[in-house]
Amino acid sequence: MQPHDHSPLDDFVEYPENEMVSRSADFLQTMQRRHSIRHFSDRPVDKKVIENCLLTAGTAPSGANHQPWHFAAINSSSVKQQVREQAEAHERGFYEGRAGEQWLQDLKPLGTDSSKPYLELAPWLIAVFSQKSGETESGDRRQNYYVHESVGIAVGMLITALHNAGLATLTHTPKPMNFLTQVCNRPENERAYMLIIAGYPAAEATVPAHAKQKKSLNEIASFL
Repeated sequence: MQPHDHSPLDDFVEYPENEMVSRSADFLQTMQRRHSIRHFSDRPVDKKVIENCLLTAGTAPSGANHQPWHFAAINSSSVKQQVREQAEAHERGFYEGRAGEQWLQDLKPLGTDSSKPYLELAPWLIAVFSQKSGETESGDRRQNYYVHESVGIAVGMLITALHNAGLATLTHTPKPMNFLTQVCNRPENERAYMLIIAGYPAAEATVPAHAKQKKSLNEIASFL
């Protein structure tokens, strides 16, 4: 490696092999309880929980460690109302034909439609933005690298952190999403990437049977 400023790896924890197997199995079971839901309670969630989960997402690896993401955590009722109104306006066009017949057929087992009341009801919406460029400490513009991949990893870690904290989530990607940039007052160098709804499930929350159908290990992996 080329010379660079560095420090020793002094916080890595190694486990005995049998404990590794046990921990990996336990975590698999934990994540198998993660479900996307569409019925949320309005029960409040402590801001500190969201802060910790965002900080967890911020530990994700990224191209050149530029960390090309921004998370707009929305708790304001008026802002959530704006998001719902604009998202549903776009979704109506989507379900009225813009999506195409095949896409709509593929969505039928999930029971989704253009009505998104959870965007107002859930205590937290987290709008994720990707940054195609950033700034150096001196304020100069700099290019970011592997932006889509980096933000995708951070989002996965955020969803995992929220689930681990005891919250239910839903990923939402209205098309187009540029209204989120306006609603959240984000700069031109950022692009809306995803909206994550987070909170407690409502008493009537359900999980579509189709959503529980996960591919087997043989279908998703190969060992060479």
